[in-house]
Amino acid sequence: MNSPETAAESGATPPICSAKGCRADAVWVLAWNNPKLHTPERRKTWLACEEHREHLSSFLDVRGFLKEVVTLAEWESGADGRAGRDPGERP
Repeated sequence: MNSPETAAESGATPPICSAKGCRADAVWVLAWNNPKLHTPERRKTWLACEEHREHLSSFLDVRGFLKEVVTLAEWESGADGRAGRDPGERP
């Protein structure tokens, strides 16, 4: 059985930070929801590098949108019960 390929091995572009102008690799997934627009279970996602995690989290949190922050590896593996979704994928 072959081992799974990483993004670098497969030639895929690794996910990058959602902060404006940032091209750093993403490390964090910030799951959020605007209750005026989305159903309660809906999760939108932003990706963040180490440098922008706090800034992006604060931006969402002050508006009451931030639902959870997990590592990209946890999000992709489904370690918290999500069954391995890609960032940005609808529940």
